[in-house]
Amino acid sequence: MATLPSRPWPIGEAERCGPLVRRVLADNSSPYTFTGTQTFIVGDGADVAVIDPGPDDPRHVDAIIAAVGRAQITAIVCTHTHRDHSPGAAPLAKMTGAPVIGCAPLFISSKDTRADAAFDRTYAPDLVLVDGEEVTGSDWTLTAVHTPGHTSNHLCFALENTGALFTGDHVMGWSTSVIVPPDGDMGDYMRSLEKLAARNDSIYFPAHGPAVTNPQQLVRGMAGHRRQRERQIVRLLTQEPRSAAALVPAMYTGLDKRLIPAAELSVMAHLLDLERRGEAGQEGAEWHIR
Repeated sequence: MATLPSRPWPIGEAERCGPLVRRVLADNSSPYTFTGTQTFIVGDGADVAVIDPGPDDPRHVDAIIAAVGRAQITAIVCTHTHRDHSPGAAPLAKMTGAPVIGCAPLFISSKDTRADAAFDRTYAPDLVLVDGEEVTGSDWTLTAVHTPGHTSNHLCFALENTGALFTGDHVMGWSTSVIVPPDGDMGDYMRSLEKLAARNDSIYFPAHGPAVTNPQQLVRGMAGHRRQRERQIVRLLTQEPRSAAALVPAMYTGLDKRLIPAAELSVMAHLLDLERRGEAGQEGAEWHIR
């Protein structure tokens, strides 16, 4: 995780960041969201789409509406249903009458009663898009690209004829994506990275952090980083069986204490992927190489 840049940040202000694209930053910075969730407004004509309306914060919803101005919001588009991305959809839809379109709703069944605590239970889309489906406005077309891994319902959106891809939390320039089981899946995440690597997008607009102007290089680097982490785990477990918690200090030196739980979950995602491939097993809390 990167260190937060110095303030001031343009919270609540519409910034032009590319052809047909503006962004409005929500006031929800944290070690997991960087400077906050970036809501993107797509279109310069009579109608626009709003991508990732962010948290249910009346100040942010008002800032989105102010940024849109006289244009009509014809689509509220969500990449996934983490609580920093989609809860703003319901109040924005109520205020504007715009349909909520994009990822599928997600409800996790788990023995861990807090397994779905990070997810937005209020999310109720009017239309769920699958890979390759489009939503279109007067001067814009967004195409859904299914990229499971960070969450099983994660979608990216390609802005056709511009080379831009809105990557949500799947690819970010400031940090690697956190993969949290049981819904987050490392194998799916790696396959989704391969899927993006095969595309020819020229710029990524992630939901957190700056635009990515070297997307293919970054995606290859992220895939390599994950493979390196997996090799670390295999090497450490070859030495002796260990729990996921015991692997973290051996793998992450100088880690911010606030991020240790996320690191442990990321390690667990790798372990579960190794187990699924028949390369690791578990006895009690400890994992070993098969």
